[in-house]
Amino acid sequence: MPSQTFDERRLVGVHAERVTNVSSRDFPGHYPGEDHSWNLAKFKKNLKVKVQRLSQHSVDFDIVGVDASIANAFRRIMIAEVPTVCIEQVYVWNNTTVIVDEILAHRLGLVPLNIDPSLLEMKKDINDTSTDRDTVVFKVDMTCERNPKAPKGSIKPEELYINHELLASHLTWSPVGEQQDVFEGATPGPTRPNIVLAKLRPGQQVNLELHAVKGVGKDHSKFSPVATASYRLLPQIKITKPIPPHLAEKFQKCFSSGVIKIDQQTNEVSVDEHNLRNDTVSREVLRWPEFADSVELSRVRDYFLFNVQSEGPYAPERLLPESTKVMREKLAVIRQAAEALREKSARVDSDVVMGDA
Repeated sequence: MPSQTFDERRLVGVHAERVTNVSSRDFPGHYPGEDHSWNLAKFKKNLKVKVQRLSQHSVDFDIVGVDASIANAFRRIMIAEVPTVCIEQVYVWNNTTVIVDEILAHRLGLVPLNIDPSLLEMKKDINDTSTDRDTVVFKVDMTCERNPKAPKGSIKPEELYINHELLASHLTWSPVGEQQDVFEGATPGPTRPNIVLAKLRPGQQVNLELHAVKGVGKDHSKFSPVATASYRLLPQIKITKPIPPHLAEKFQKCFSSGVIKIDQQTNEVSVDEHNLRNDTVSREVLRWPEFADSVELSRVRDYFLFNVQSEGPYAPERLLPESTKVMREKLAVIRQAAEALREKSARVDSDVVMGDA
């Protein structure tokens, strides 16, 4: 039996051919005699957020005690509504490479930049005049030449030519206005400088001016601050009766690596609580008749395991707070609209006062 048990109402049953108990039951009237109206104190008690793993570019964290709609809202906001800064306009003064202007501009727009979006304002209209408060300018000016000191007989481009590749690192920031002070200590540039944008050969030249602006992923995916943002429900494995020793290894292979433990002396089978979260719930074990009555599979409906990979200016641990900030702004708009609607209804429903004849 697992050391951590959950109320049966929280579990989504996973069977060989179907999934059961998929609908939320936490609303008034579903259980007679029980009050499930929303309560702030109860919500705060049940809500948990825990970071499981953190690296330079990704984070795994758990959100417990919320409905799937809330967890999915965080995921969608992280993908589409947390702002970033990307190259939006490319002015091509000269481009004699084999990459046509439109393709090169598209590749440049997809280069992630390390610019903190909070330091820039968002343009109301992309055609508005650019200022130092809403636009960051980069320039590229390079020409490929033959290397006069190339080793004899070499066939390597990096030895034969000078500037044989246009890399993200060749984007040179051109500060305007007060930007030198605003970005002091954090020079704008690409987060990954070794991205290859074009190949050049002797005589070919690239001369560009690039304007980067603040935007959100729902306008264009290049503004999305994440490479991936996904979640899944915490799996649960309940062994209902002992597994015969001669079937222990077969039972273990039905699950992800490390999920099932086998005692070396007794061949007793148990669930590794630490690695349980790694199981994919493939239902492979349910294919075998000998295990049909030995195990129950489920997922916890309000226990979300998030994996988020940052690919922009945000440290991975900042993405959830930033998405929370966006959600609070949305809720403020809804609240304002609801209050305005209530005031309007009150005026309409009030009694009409007749004047004297």
